[in-house]
Amino acid sequence: MSDLAKAILCVMKEVKGIDKTLTVGTGNSSYKGVPDQEVKKILGESMAKNGLCVLPIEIDEQTQIDRWEEVDTYSKEIPKPMKQKQSVFTKVKTKYLLLHESGESQVIVGYGHGVDSQDKGAGKATTYALKYAMLYSFFVPTGKIDDTDTDHSDSKEIASRPLEKVAQKPLLTDVQFDSLMKMDALALMPLIPKYEEKFIIKPDWLTKLKAKK
Repeated sequence: MSDLAKAILCVMKEVKGIDKTLTVGTGNSSYKGVPDQEVKKILGESMAKNGLCVLPIEIDEQTQIDRWEEVDTYSKEIPKPMKQKQSVFTKVKTKYLLLHESGESQVIVGYGHGVDSQDKGAGKATTYALKYAMLYSFFVPTGKIDDTDTDHSDSKEIASRPLEKVAQKPLLTDVQFDSLMKMDALALMPLIPKYEEKFIIKPDWLTKLKAKK
């Protein structure tokens, strides 16, 4: 048996499992995960003891940026202005070299994705890819149940908030309508479609707004 295989087996015998102590997200959509710090600490100590290290050698990255506008609900202005929002989605396919002090090595692969509003998507994606590449390479169980066939997210009850309430648009208020009616027609016309997307507008109010000259 090769020195690399012996070292991998030693790590598998020493690391019996890692608990899911990290809470990801908030409220009803939160779930338990394995902290990246714990994976690096527990596996890293055992790997070093057995003459192993891992080196990143290749990253295939794809990024998608989506931008949109939404009403700034925190603004005190009337009517409330629109604000720019963006979501940066990054996915990576990675390769690492699992290297033994004897000189023997094996390429292992990982996959990860991350979403952020600024520049942290790539970091989240690469962290995820490395963490699970290591967990799967050494067959490390995580948490009490680590089998998606037994505990799948699709079988869990969705958040208790009714979806209708989440998706429901607010009603345009009298104050907002009066403010729109006071605007110059040239400035008002481009805003009407945006307000229709974000608010429920009474039919007679909408007719008056569109007829304004």
